[in-house]
Amino acid sequence: MAILTNKNAVVGWLVLRSGRRVAKLYVQDVAPSRRTGGAIAGALGAATALLIVWRVKRGTGEGPAE
Repeated sequence: MAILTNKNAVVGWLVLRSGRRVAKLYVQDVAPSRRTGGAIAGALGAATALLIVWRVKRGTGEGPAE
């Protein structure tokens, strides 16, 4: 039974190693970089969310529809 266990361990190690490599390449292709304005878009989205939350908590009645 030990041979089967060792074999499974090696196969699992190879799968994890190759899966990490594939995932890393995929993330590099998909994730926005500073060159494409990803940081600016994130900051703009965070500022917008902050303003919406601030207006709703302030209670102006002009917040999102209920």
